[in-house]
This record gives sequence, C-alpha cells and structure tokens, in this order.
Amino acid sequence: MDIWNTIWQSILLGTVQGLTEFLPVSSSGHLTFLQKVLGYDLGGTVFVNVMLHLGTLIAVVAVFWRDIVNLFHRPIKPLLMLIAATVPAGVVGLLFNDKIDEIFSGAQSLLYLAICFAATATELLVCELVARRRKKTAPLGWRHTVPMGLMQAVALFPGISRSGSTIVAGTVTGARTEDVAKFSFLMSIPVILGSVAVETYGVIKEPVFTGSAGEIVLGVTLGVIFAALTGFFAIKVMLKVIGKANYKWFAFYLVLLSMTCFWLDALGVVA
Repeated sequence: MDIWNTIWQSILLGTVQGLTEFLPVSSSGHLTFLQKVLGYDLGGTVFVNVMLHLGTLIAVVAVFWRDIVNLFHRPIKPLLMLIAATVPAGVVGLLFNDKIDEIFSGAQSLLYLAICFAATATELLVCELVARRRKKTAPLGWRHTVPMGLMQAVALFPGISRSGSTIVAGTVTGARTEDVAKFSFLMSIPVILGSVAVETYGVIKEPVFTGSAGEIVLGVTLGVIFAALTGFFAIKVMLKVIGKANYKWFAFYLVLLSMTCFWLDALGVVA
C-alpha cells in the first residue's frame, strides 16, 4: 500500500470510528462498510478495528476520569454492576469473535450489515417513544445494568450500535437518562481493554497482516489519534442528545444506510 494512501485511509477510519463509537450508529458497522465498499485494508481487519476502539477509550477516560476514580471508592455497587455488565460481551467475544469476523468479511457481509443497521434504527425509535412517554425514572440499579450488559453482547455484531443498544436497554427498563449515559460510556472501557488484549495476543501468536510493518504501525497510530479526538467531540454531543431522547434522525440515517447496503449487495456492485 502506498504510504500516502495509508495516511489518509487511517485518518478517515479513525475519524469515522471516533464519531460513530458514541453516536448510536455502530462504529464497527461503519468501519466494516468502509473497508468493504472502499477496499480499505490496513492489514488484519479485526485487529485494526480494535486498535481504533482504543482511541475512543482515550476519549472516554478524558471525559469521565473522575467517575472512573470514584468506581473504586465506597460504595462499590457501581463497580460490581460494571463488572457484571461486562461479562456477557466478554463471553460472547471469546466464543464467537472469529466467527463474527468471518461472517462480516464474507461475500454477504453487506446484507448482514443492512439487517443490523435496520435493527439498530428500530430499537432507537422504540427508545425515543418510550422515553418521551415515561414520566417517572429510577436511579440506576441491577434491573437496568443487567439488560444493558446483555445488549452490549448483542452489539458485538457490526451494525448493532453498542452505545445505542445499551442506552436503549437502560432507558426502556426505566433508569434515569443521565445515569444510563454515563454507565453506557463506562461499559466500553473493560470491553475495549479485553478486546485489545485478546487481539494483540492473537496477532503475536499468528500474524495475519498484509503490507509492511511500518505502514501498519503508522496507520494504526494515526487512526488511534483521530479516533480519540473525534471521540471526545462525539461524547459531548451524545450527552446532550440522550438528555433530549431525540434519536429519530439517527434512525433515519441508519435506514438509509441499511438500504444502501442492501442494494449494493443485491446489485453485486461490491465484490
């Protein structure tokens, strides 16, 4: 790959990752879509995607570092809820991560993306309807965080938004929106750290990269930097959106994206 192609592709992928990780539109779905439609290949799709998520992790820590520190102070219930909410995604990731990557890298990946984007759009519309009709909410508790953890596991499929799914679960079960937003962002930390550890070990054990090591390092580094910068911006935007429960425009965008994936697959435009 030409070095300049590596640079601008990495910047684009990092920017897309940062913006879409915290907006309810699925960052992994967008990265898969770009890599499929535009033919981007920085070497090892899953590893590159995970490393880009590391950039958004930096953004989460920058915004919520006080809340992260407070997790380790008494009472420890929030920490225990966070650990429990992480378990489903950890189990599903360890058991099915390779299979998911295989499915969404195959010939029918765009069709699967179309289905998942449509599913995310549907859940966002349901969430807005519930949030606008509910008059009473409760402090975040186990009955909210357990469903949020289960939905985070479902969101391992590209096209299913992690932030969107967890926020939907917390909102539908009746938790306060500000609590749901904060907990959803904090939930990303252990999942990303675990993914980075597993994928790094897998690459060391069995390298699957294409291209030179220098290009890959440069690409990942630029991607992480831009994912962190744009992720910080996206968090600030999403905190305001969640407070107003205004998700219909995200749903409309996802419907258009779903239709695009469907027709590209049906017409065989993308190999």
